[in-house]
Amino acid sequence: MRFAPICLVAACIVAPLFAQDIEEGPTNEKAQKTYKEACQEMQKDQTSFALDSFKKADKQDDGHCQACQTNMIICGEQTGDWKTAEFAAGEMVAEAHGDKQTALAHFQLATVLLHEAQQKHKEELFTRADEEANKALAAGPNFPQALFLDGIALANLHQDDAAKAKFGDFVKRVPAEDLERRRALRYIAQPELARARMVPAFAVTTLDGTRISMDDLQGKVVLIDFWATWCGPCREALPHIRDIARKFQGQPLVILSVSLDSDAQKRKDFVTKNEMTWFQYRDGGFDGQLSKMFDVEAIPHTFTIDADGVVQDEHVGDASIEGRLKKLLAAARELPSAGATAN
Repeated sequence: MRFAPICLVAACIVAPLFAQDIEEGPTNEKAQKTYKEACQEMQKDQTSFALDSFKKADKQDDGHCQACQTNMIICGEQTGDWKTAEFAAGEMVAEAHGDKQTALAHFQLATVLLHEAQQKHKEELFTRADEEANKALAAGPNFPQALFLDGIALANLHQDDAAKAKFGDFVKRVPAEDLERRRALRYIAQPELARARMVPAFAVTTLDGTRISMDDLQGKVVLIDFWATWCGPCREALPHIRDIARKFQGQPLVILSVSLDSDAQKRKDFVTKNEMTWFQYRDGGFDGQLSKMFDVEAIPHTFTIDADGVVQDEHVGDASIEGRLKKLLAAARELPSAGATAN
């Protein structure tokens, strides 16, 4: 699972920030052909082959293909090829022109270094991420995402006061409805959470019209269940989830089932027929918002999250999780904010 080490930079993979500033692909004719092949391999989920092709296209284009470099970073992170991801981000820094591109390029490199640091737990990488984030801020002072990223890096270097200052500056620069703003406020109060395996910040509207934001569930244990009506093992695991919902009713537990069904009506009818009375959200497939965020590639897939928003357990397939839930619920009930469940 990639989201755990990558954690909550406001733009986890920064490729979208570059989208308006890059060409469709390389200018060299041979590189264009290779780039097209790489994109086709990406569409087939052949990430390792695609990475090699993007590298080849970039080389054929003499290192000037920003689209290649962006995809090298994405594929490099997915496959754990950090050397390639760093190299591509470094090329972006070398090719950047003007303050905007320079800030974005340094931010991209900082993001790669932070992700790598969180996976490898190396202080040197957190230090380099901090340095690159500050270079991004030097080129673009009004860059909230760089402030948030630097706060994460500093917290992992146990420079909590400096991290709080960065998060505080971030809070001042983003609108009140920004999902990461609430997360930053929590990091200011508890900087140790910035070092933890925090669940991604997200907000969804459930089948019954309820708006659920992850950071609004502070103080409650959360069970997220990815499933689909067409998934046999999911149907077999359903009675287990239903039993959990009934067994822990009235306790500080929120259950959110995330359906990967493309057919909204079929999913709705299935939920009603099977008395799935807890919160329901349809993500629409493995390429849906939450599925990508949680790196879900197989279902059923559950995440058990404590009252601080830290992932404590993850399972693919049906699994006995009641024991873990009991312990987490007992801890949640001891919190001052513990109260009635949102279910």
